[in-house]
Amino acid sequence: MKIIRHFGAAIAAAILATTSAFAGEMMIEDPYVRASTPTSKTGAAFMTLMNQTDSDDRLIAASSEVAGRVELHTHIEDANGVMQMTEIEGGIPIAAGEAHVLKRGGDHVMFMGLNGPLEQGAEITVTLTFEKAGDVQVQVPVDHERKPDHGAMGN
Repeated sequence: MKIIRHFGAAIAAAILATTSAFAGEMMIEDPYVRASTPTSKTGAAFMTLMNQTDSDDRLIAASSEVAGRVELHTHIEDANGVMQMTEIEGGIPIAAGEAHVLKRGGDHVMFMGLNGPLEQGAEITVTLTFEKAGDVQVQVPVDHERKPDHGAMGN
Protein backbone atom coordinates (compact mmCIF):
# COMPACT_ATOMS: atom_id res chain seq x y z
CA MET A 1 0.00 0.00 0.00
CA LYS A 2 2.87 2.39 0.84
CA ILE A 3 4.45 1.85 -2.57
CA ILE A 4 1.20 2.72 -4.34
CA ARG A 5 0.84 5.92 -2.27
CA HIS A 6 4.43 6.97 -3.00
CA PHE A 7 4.01 6.15 -6.68
CA GLY A 8 0.82 8.22 -6.81
CA ALA A 9 2.56 11.12 -5.07
CA ALA A 10 5.46 10.90 -7.53
CA ILE A 11 3.07 11.03 -10.48
CA ALA A 12 1.23 14.03 -9.00
CA ALA A 13 4.54 15.82 -8.40
CA ALA A 14 5.65 15.16 -11.98
CA ILE A 15 2.39 16.56 -13.35
CA LEU A 16 2.66 19.69 -11.21
CA ALA A 17 6.30 20.19 -12.22
CA THR A 18 5.28 20.44 -15.86
CA THR A 19 2.70 23.17 -15.28
CA SER A 20 3.78 25.15 -12.23
CA ALA A 21 6.75 26.36 -10.22
CA PHE A 22 6.63 26.86 -6.45
CA ALA A 23 8.56 28.94 -3.91
CA GLY A 24 7.04 28.40 -0.54
CA GLU A 25 3.48 29.21 -1.46
CA MET A 26 4.19 31.43 -4.47
CA MET A 27 3.06 29.47 -7.54
CA ILE A 28 3.83 30.28 -11.17
CA GLU A 29 1.37 28.87 -13.69
CA ASP A 30 1.14 28.75 -17.46
CA PRO A 31 4.46 30.46 -18.35
CA TYR A 32 5.41 31.02 -21.98
CA VAL A 33 7.59 33.28 -24.10
CA ARG A 34 6.94 34.19 -27.72
CA ALA A 35 9.40 32.93 -30.33
CA SER A 36 11.58 35.60 -31.94
CA THR A 37 13.30 36.12 -35.27
CA PRO A 38 17.09 35.80 -35.59
CA THR A 39 17.36 39.62 -35.70
CA SER A 40 14.99 40.38 -32.79
CA LYS A 41 16.55 42.36 -29.96
CA THR A 42 13.65 41.90 -27.53
CA GLY A 43 11.26 39.25 -26.26
CA ALA A 44 8.60 38.91 -23.57
CA ALA A 45 7.37 36.26 -21.14
CA PHE A 46 3.88 35.84 -19.74
CA MET A 47 2.48 33.79 -16.83
CA THR A 48 0.21 33.83 -13.81
CA LEU A 49 1.72 34.61 -10.38
CA MET A 50 -0.30 33.09 -7.54
CA ASN A 51 0.34 34.10 -3.94
CA GLN A 52 -1.02 31.26 -1.83
CA THR A 53 0.18 32.73 1.47
CA ASP A 54 -1.54 34.92 4.04
CA SER A 55 0.82 37.85 3.45
CA ASP A 56 1.28 40.21 0.51
CA ASP A 57 4.39 39.83 -1.65
CA ARG A 58 5.89 41.66 -4.60
CA LEU A 59 7.73 40.56 -7.76
CA ILE A 60 10.72 42.90 -7.70
CA ALA A 61 12.99 41.57 -10.48
CA ALA A 62 13.56 38.93 -13.12
CA SER A 63 16.70 37.60 -14.77
CA SER A 64 17.68 35.19 -17.53
CA GLU A 65 20.80 34.32 -19.48
CA VAL A 66 18.90 34.76 -22.78
CA ALA A 67 19.24 38.55 -22.68
CA GLY A 68 21.62 41.28 -21.58
CA ARG A 69 18.87 42.92 -19.54
CA VAL A 70 15.55 41.72 -18.11
CA GLU A 71 12.95 44.12 -16.72
CA LEU A 72 9.35 44.09 -15.52
CA HIS A 73 7.26 46.08 -18.03
CA THR A 74 3.71 47.23 -18.59
CA HIS A 75 1.76 49.21 -21.18
CA ILE A 76 0.35 52.64 -20.35
CA GLU A 77 -1.67 55.09 -22.38
CA ASP A 78 -0.11 58.55 -22.86
CA ALA A 79 -2.01 61.84 -23.00
CA ASN A 80 -2.59 61.38 -26.76
CA GLY A 81 -4.13 57.92 -26.36
CA VAL A 82 -1.01 56.14 -27.61
CA MET A 83 0.03 52.97 -25.79
CA GLN A 84 3.64 52.92 -24.59
CA MET A 85 5.65 50.18 -22.95
CA THR A 86 7.45 51.21 -19.78
CA GLU A 87 9.38 49.66 -16.92
CA ILE A 88 7.38 49.02 -13.75
CA GLU A 89 8.92 50.97 -10.90
CA GLY A 90 8.83 49.25 -7.51
CA GLY A 91 7.74 45.84 -8.80
CA ILE A 92 4.42 44.06 -9.13
CA PRO A 93 2.38 43.54 -5.94
CA ILE A 94 0.60 40.22 -5.44
CA ALA A 95 -1.86 40.35 -2.55
CA ALA A 96 -2.19 37.45 -0.12
CA GLY A 97 -4.39 34.74 -1.60
CA GLU A 98 -4.56 36.52 -4.96
CA ALA A 99 -3.11 36.07 -8.45
CA HIS A 100 -1.59 38.55 -10.88
CA VAL A 101 -1.57 37.79 -14.60
CA LEU A 102 1.36 38.80 -16.78
CA LYS A 103 -0.17 39.05 -20.26
CA ARG A 104 0.31 40.53 -23.68
CA GLY A 105 -0.82 44.13 -23.70
CA GLY A 106 -0.31 44.35 -19.91
CA ASP A 107 2.37 43.54 -17.36
CA HIS A 108 5.10 41.17 -18.60
CA VAL A 109 8.75 40.16 -18.24
CA MET A 110 10.78 41.98 -20.94
CA PHE A 111 14.03 40.60 -22.37
CA MET A 112 16.24 43.27 -23.96
CA GLY A 113 19.41 42.59 -25.90
CA LEU A 114 18.62 38.97 -26.74
CA ASN A 115 21.74 36.80 -26.99
CA GLY A 116 20.12 34.81 -29.80
CA PRO A 117 16.71 33.94 -31.18
CA LEU A 118 14.03 32.43 -28.95
CA GLU A 119 13.27 29.34 -31.02
CA GLN A 120 9.88 27.65 -31.19
CA GLY A 121 9.82 24.52 -29.02
CA ALA A 122 12.84 25.53 -26.90
CA GLU A 123 12.70 26.25 -23.18
CA ILE A 124 14.41 29.07 -21.30
CA THR A 125 15.15 29.53 -17.62
CA VAL A 126 13.87 32.69 -15.94
CA THR A 127 14.54 33.58 -12.31
CA LEU A 128 11.78 35.63 -10.68
CA THR A 129 12.77 37.48 -7.51
CA PHE A 130 10.05 38.14 -4.96
CA GLU A 131 10.40 40.45 -1.97
CA LYS A 132 9.41 37.72 0.53
CA ALA A 133 9.41 34.41 -1.36
CA GLY A 134 12.88 35.05 -2.78
CA ASP A 135 14.10 33.58 -6.06
CA VAL A 136 11.91 31.22 -8.07
CA GLN A 137 13.42 29.54 -11.13
CA VAL A 138 10.88 28.89 -13.87
CA GLN A 139 11.30 26.82 -17.03
CA VAL A 140 9.48 28.79 -19.71
CA PRO A 141 8.56 27.16 -23.03
CA VAL A 142 9.03 29.17 -26.23
CA ASP A 143 5.67 29.00 -27.98
CA HIS A 144 4.84 31.37 -30.82
CA GLU A 145 1.64 29.51 -31.63
CA ARG A 146 0.22 30.20 -28.17
CA LYS A 147 -3.07 32.03 -28.19
CA PRO A 148 -3.59 34.70 -25.54
CA ASP A 149 -5.27 32.87 -22.70
CA HIS A 150 -5.41 35.39 -19.91
CA GLY A 151 -7.83 37.83 -21.48
CA ALA A 152 -4.79 39.37 -23.20
CA MET A 153 -4.78 41.59 -26.24
CA GLY A 154 -3.21 40.72 -29.58
CA ASN A 155 -1.77 37.49 -30.96
